[in-house]
Amino acid sequence: MGKVGIGIVGARFAADLHIRAFEKLRGPKLEIVAVCSKNRETAEAFSKKFDIPHAYTDFRQMLERKDLQAVDLCLSTDLHHTMAIQAAEAGKHIICEKPLTGYFGEGNIPKKTMMEGALENGSAVLKAVQKNKVKFCYAENFVYAPPVAKLKSLMKAAQGTVLDIRAEESHSGSHAVYSREWKTSGGGSLMRLGSHPIGAVLHLKHYEGLMKFGRPIRAQSVIGDVGQLTKIESFKNEPKKWMVDSWVDVEDWSAALITFEDGSKASIHSTDVSLGGVKNLISVYMSNALAQINMNPNNSLVVYSPEGSVFGSEYITEKVETKAGWQFPCPDEDWMRGYPQELEDFINAIIEDRDPISGLDLAYETIEVIYAAYLSAETGKRIELAKK
Repeated sequence: MGKVGIGIVGARFAADLHIRAFEKLRGPKLEIVAVCSKNRETAEAFSKKFDIPHAYTDFRQMLERKDLQAVDLCLSTDLHHTMAIQAAEAGKHIICEKPLTGYFGEGNIPKKTMMEGALENGSAVLKAVQKNKVKFCYAENFVYAPPVAKLKSLMKAAQGTVLDIRAEESHSGSHAVYSREWKTSGGGSLMRLGSHPIGAVLHLKHYEGLMKFGRPIRAQSVIGDVGQLTKIESFKNEPKKWMVDSWVDVEDWSAALITFEDGSKASIHSTDVSLGGVKNLISVYMSNALAQINMNPNNSLVVYSPEGSVFGSEYITEKVETKAGWQFPCPDEDWMRGYPQELEDFINAIIEDRDPISGLDLAYETIEVIYAAYLSAETGKRIELAKK
């Protein structure tokens, strides 16, 4: 295949992030053919802003285009699996934002039922992708972040055993309305934020196993805990809130402990109760080395101002509550978090007819770990995962 024609589905935050990362590929490898949004005005505004020739409100109609080889799903998670299946059935390759899918219904039902529903959705995508022989590219940017890529090279050189990984994504809460309820988000901080560090941890153990044994080292069991810390009475009584507190039936704090087939461990924290901007952190404890990754915040640039107005409208970093005091502006936040790198790999994978570095295998196992953690939190028990 020469140039890939792609249709972007969604026209808000994630779509804006992806199209900026696509920019250097437009022309030689990529043509952005169309954008689709349920709102006509939103679709047309996005189309005009980014010089996209066609705007749609009907996804199936967009799929009929002969000059479109792939779709980029940049919309709420509850629509991922149905649109991925429709795209596969239309013979289109799929780029899908994280997480792959989940359970989308009332938040007060048994977590075992939720886990079964989420994995059923994931399995349906897997079958559709395999049956129609299309690529599934899982947009887990942590996998492509430059520090993670460099760490993999160091792991290969060191040949040590990865004993313990500790990873986190936390901030002060999503402003997206859909994130408040299980029926539209599929979970709280563990689902929205935890999918990033969980995906990275699973990928690193997969990589270690492939490097040493020719097969991935997979997650074997999960222990989880969740909480709604913004429901604590003393917090509710505070006159000013610095973090989102309007969660309906989803958690704002979560932790998961993963045990792998080889006995190694990983611990994940993902919360919506952390001030000071986004934390994207990974520590890898090996038998002969130690690595610490600070995607956000990192100290490549450190600034100080006595009050927030000093830097005016200049962007500092995602989710930071104030520009006053010591700050850590990232010179190229998208690059540091791996967005351009992941999308370039996806386009090359389609052109070269190969698997992407981050694919459906990782997407499915991430969902399995997340919902096992929810089930563990409900039952107070370790949850054993199905053997692959």
